[in-house]
Amino acid sequence: MAATLLALALALALPPAVEQKRMAAEDARQGVVSDGRPLFAIDNATIAKLDPRTGAVLARWSGDPALFRHMNSCIALKEKLVCAASNYPKTPMASSIEWFDTRTMTHVSSRSLGPGRGSLTWLDWHDGSWWACFANYDGKGGDTGRDHRSTTIVRFGADFVEQGAWLLPDSVLERMAPYSSSGGVWGRDGHLYVTGHDRPELYVLDLPEAGSELLHVGTMAIPTNGQAIAWDPKEDRVLWSIERSTRSIVASRIPPVDVKSAAEK
Repeated sequence: MAATLLALALALALPPAVEQKRMAAEDARQGVVSDGRPLFAIDNATIAKLDPRTGAVLARWSGDPALFRHMNSCIALKEKLVCAASNYPKTPMASSIEWFDTRTMTHVSSRSLGPGRGSLTWLDWHDGSWWACFANYDGKGGDTGRDHRSTTIVRFGADFVEQGAWLLPDSVLERMAPYSSSGGVWGRDGHLYVTGHDRPELYVLDLPEAGSELLHVGTMAIPTNGQAIAWDPKEDRVLWSIERSTRSIVASRIPPVDVKSAAEK
């Protein structure tokens, strides 16, 4: 109980992220991901493989927009990109997971999740499980009877059998309204880092001791406006994000989240 109250009390402004690098990337409309070598800029139906030093396009995959309507984000696992996709703005909302080979830049596998909790916007692999965000919206692209407050984080086993589900706290939802979460990644420190659709903010969340609502630890200013995010696998606490308005990819250093120090302030 004490730990829960402490976490709730710490929904504070954390030290801001510090921009490290910025490069132009025409395909940076939905997200960016690094596998420790090339970078990958994500658009609705395209993925560009980029030189990490210059941003030059090394290769590009382009899919049929009728099949790949809205690729939202990707993560890099070994030599694959695992991408969260949806049929946004169509309703009823439906989602799928798409796999790509990073060497050949080909689409290799698909798993339809169909309709259900919302629109799959991000997916991460953490602690032996898949963690997925199903976004919901107040207006365009939202199912009748739901709004942004129905956004749900779901934990799946390796075989995509559901293991648990949580709602976002009100203090985060009010910052995302009328949209939802566009990006999310687990940190090595055990915190879940989440972005919204347009605010230049990173929300730090924890699992609760009990109940079905995540705990809001704090909020951190970042140089870009929401959208999908990804850790750099080689640089500790370096986070990649995109600036849609300028079609840029940005690397930022994320300060450590020191809960004890924050509590003493």
